[in-house]
Amino acid sequence: MKAVRFIGVKQPLQIQEIPIPEIGTRDVLVKVKAAGVCHSDAHYRAGISPVKPVPLTLGHEVSGVIERTGTAVTNLKSGDRVCLHYNLSCGDCFHCTTGNDQFCEKVSMIGHYTNGGYAEYIAVPARNAILLPDEIPFEQGATLMCASATAFHALRKSRLKGGETAAIFGAGGLGQSAIQLAKAFGAVEVYAVDINEEKLNLAAEYDAIPVDAKNTDPVAEIKRLTNGKGVNVAIEMIGLPQTMKQAIQVAGVMGRVVIVGLSNRPLEIQTYTELLGNETELIGSNDHHLQELPILIDLARRKVLDLSRIVTRTIPLDADAINMTLDDLERFSGDVRTVIVPGSGQPGN
Repeated sequence: MKAVRFIGVKQPLQIQEIPIPEIGTRDVLVKVKAAGVCHSDAHYRAGISPVKPVPLTLGHEVSGVIERTGTAVTNLKSGDRVCLHYNLSCGDCFHCTTGNDQFCEKVSMIGHYTNGGYAEYIAVPARNAILLPDEIPFEQGATLMCASATAFHALRKSRLKGGETAAIFGAGGLGQSAIQLAKAFGAVEVYAVDINEEKLNLAAEYDAIPVDAKNTDPVAEIKRLTNGKGVNVAIEMIGLPQTMKQAIQVAGVMGRVVIVGLSNRPLEIQTYTELLGNETELIGSNDHHLQELPILIDLARRKVLDLSRIVTRTIPLDADAINMTLDDLERFSGDVRTVIVPGSGQPGN
């Protein structure tokens, strides 16, 4: 089968022919129908987050159709539409049994530590394959597995409740989901911060108040719009120390700041004025939980979460097209979400 693979830090991904993966008794083989291109994949290629082993097939936002099931699998069958939870966990350790499977003692992430979905087929444990309703297209189902799921988990960590306000830093794939989910959680106002005009326009269509960080100071602007109060919840989804600091600075009294974006650079905080003085909470948000995904999928099925405008581009399983998309993500100039659709045609379509 064809697979687009990571071959080394700061090197272009390459297309290779590799065997179709074998499956165990509790696994499923999935024919990939869609694989999202995530900003994390750009971080992997750049060496910000190590990938091993090398070479490795990237891609952790995956949906498809079950091709074959292991002999011990009873809840899924060939032909089922599924999307894949990317954290492969044991299901038995303390963290798994308490619902925090991302901290499993044996956790391994597809597309990061084991072969992912930039390929024609992928094998995963059956517990990681979640039924995808017919109402949700494969492209949208793929993005649910990271962009939307990570946003959902971050909002749960924030404890956002009805009547509060929120600021979302980054209006890409994660941010557009976070905006809608914040509204679903009951936020009365959501501020969307970005430098990309098209992403800000889309955020406005989802009833967010756009804040153009390219032409204004987002901290001053949000303080102005909130009469100096700041927001109850700020979520940073970009991964830059500058935007992390801005998220902290817009938090009001007893505000909660959730850091989602990946960065390998330190964050400096003015201890009293930015943290202690307002009893601001700084919260890390790491991935999401397997048990959260059925809830999220149902929100998408009922159109509480609308993904129809978030997938803005599809490309084939082509190394050049994927590398160009990763280049755009590194420059923060990419589409809201680009999704690989194997067999979709010529590069760039």
